[in-house]
Amino acid sequence: MLSERIPVIKEEGEKALHGIKTAAELEVWEVKYLGRKSELNTLLKGLKDLPPEEKKIAGSLANKTKSELLIAFEALKKEISESNTDWTKEAIDVTAPGISVHAGHLHPISRLMHEVEDIFVSMGFAISDGPEVESEHYNFDALNFPKDHPSRDMQDTFWIKQEKKSKDRFLPRTHTSGVQVRFMETHKPPLRVVVPGRVFRNESTDASHEHTFHQFECLMVDVEGKVNVATFKYVAETFFGKFFGKKVNIRLRPSFFPFTEPSFEFDISCILCDGNGCSACKQSGWLEIGGAGMVNQKVFEAAGYKRGAYQGFAWGFGLARLAMMKYKITDIRLLLSGDLRFIRQF
Repeated sequence: MLSERIPVIKEEGEKALHGIKTAAELEVWEVKYLGRKSELNTLLKGLKDLPPEEKKIAGSLANKTKSELLIAFEALKKEISESNTDWTKEAIDVTAPGISVHAGHLHPISRLMHEVEDIFVSMGFAISDGPEVESEHYNFDALNFPKDHPSRDMQDTFWIKQEKKSKDRFLPRTHTSGVQVRFMETHKPPLRVVVPGRVFRNESTDASHEHTFHQFECLMVDVEGKVNVATFKYVAETFFGKFFGKKVNIRLRPSFFPFTEPSFEFDISCILCDGNGCSACKQSGWLEIGGAGMVNQKVFEAAGYKRGAYQGFAWGFGLARLAMMKYKITDIRLLLSGDLRFIRQF
């Protein structure tokens, strides 16, 4: 009877299992006792021909036997596998020094940009952006640049070649000032906004000049009489004081920009010598930073504002110049060189 033969198969299988030492021998045992053509599997197939009562008893016993043999097989298989493993290859010297992993981090210009943005936001300014490929209208016309202005020449500006004739030409923007008009077209005063971004100039590169660099534009507009040059000086002194962590004085010098009137260059007291004179400021006590001025009414008109209804200031400065001052960098070309030896210092 099956119920008598099944315990015998189990006893034989367990006895044979105890004598196995290699994986090859275990594979032969598996085929003999658990394989498709094994005696135990053949008995299981013949259960359908047994009377119901005997079928129930023999079936339960056969399944239990197969399960127990399988458990014993898996245990021995793991034991043989571990015994054949060369654990010396898996050894870990916990006293060995770790391997340094270079984690990625922000580029110094990006870090500086975020810092500048945070300071302006704390002063109530919004942040805006505009396209790096700009139209001639926003880059020049709306900012009151005359048609014959030298900045429109190929020697000063990169122009994009257009296959089809268009009423407007396009160029990699030469400044972020074009966003002034774009922002004012969709916003009404009072407004405060800063515009960080990359700009492009067709010029030779050297230690202090680069054809691609980053600028920061600042615009503040309100009704006539609420924003003036004194407002600009206060905002500039507050910003640079927070940026450098010390009191910074501002000096204005007359200049000319088509989109501002009056216009001026602005300098800050040298942060290295506190205005006493050093080699960095050429003993003058001042460092040139950028240009500024009161927004020309023609720019307001280009944005759709009524002439004479509003007044505001605009000013811009190069982030690379600030980075060179803050991190004591002597060559502007290093900032965009892609040299990881330089970038990893920050």
